[in-house]
Parts: sequence; C-alpha cells; structure tokens
Amino acid sequence: MRIGLYGGSFNPPHAAHRAASLLALKRLGLDQVWWLVTPGNPLKDNGALPSLTARLEAAREVAHHPRLVPTGLEAGLGTRYSFDTVAALTRRFPEVRFVWLMGADNLATFHRWQRWRDIASLVPIAVIDRPGCTFPSMTSPAATALARWRRAEEDAPCLAGAAAPAWVFLHGLKSPLSSTQLRAAAARPG
Repeated sequence: MRIGLYGGSFNPPHAAHRAASLLALKRLGLDQVWWLVTPGNPLKDNGALPSLTARLEAAREVAHHPRLVPTGLEAGLGTRYSFDTVAALTRRFPEVRFVWLMGADNLATFHRWQRWRDIASLVPIAVIDRPGCTFPSMTSPAATALARWRRAEEDAPCLAGAAAPAWVFLHGLKSPLSSTQLRAAAARPG
C-alpha cells in the first residue's frame, strides 16, 4: 500500500487541497492520500482556529473522493509535530510505503519545522508546485540541503518505493487558492 500524508490546518479546506491530492495520487501512483488535519500548527497562532471536528467535517466535504481520507490522526496519536506523526505511523504500519506531501510554499519554510531533516530521512517527500512559490522553495535552505536526494520529475511513480531521503518536485498544479487568502476574504466586511 502506498499512502500520501498531507498535513495541515485545513483552515479552511479548499479545492486546491483536493487538486494537489489528486495530482499526487496520479503522478506518484498512490493508493490513498490521508489528510492529516492537525489539532494546531506549532508555527502558527491557533487562537482563532475552528475546532478539529468542524475542520474535519469541512475537509470531508471538500475531499469527496474515496481515496482521499481526511483524518484527525494526530489528535488520536497525541502528536504535535510532523516528525512525531510520521515516526508513529511508520512504526505502526511498517508494510505501508508513506510519502510526505507538501506544497512548494511549505518547502520554502521547511527548515523551520522541528526535526525536518529527520522527516526527510524517514519518508520520501513530494513537493507540489504553487503559483509564485517555485523559486523561493527551490532556493530555500531545505531544498539546498536536500538537493543531492532530489529525483527527476519523471521518476515520480517510483518515489513511494524509494529509500529516504528522496524527493521530487511536481509541476502541473497552478491553483491560486490558499487557506490564508480564503480566511482573509471571509473576514472582510461587506
């Protein structure tokens, strides 16, 4: 079984999350993509974050696909950081080939994540391009540090079977949607 792990606040979930997941399913040959709806992002202010239950319900409505599985696994596992979640899942499901999925905007700040190098050593990573993020992500400290393990995009179907560290940058999705923009639009009066 090959499963993509797509973590985030999903505040709110939107069509670009779904499109990125469907792209990963197809290009990486995955069986499923698990949306890891986090109880709270350690790098963000979570004061106004809607409940996990509300975000999971919204994520299920947006995912609307049998192979896209929104889950509150991190709350169940009691993990707060992505490394701890990935480590727990790889221990619990040793037969599953996991791939960490992230948008290019996250690669640009990946070096700020707790134990980011260890995440890269545990599971292969697929980075999905986003408008305006290609250059900042590809020149980021994490991309530079992981450059020797980057695979060619045409090798994406083999990524789930690759030993970590290994990563690929996937082009093709150019949705301008972002949760930050959607929250800002919803907060505007009128």
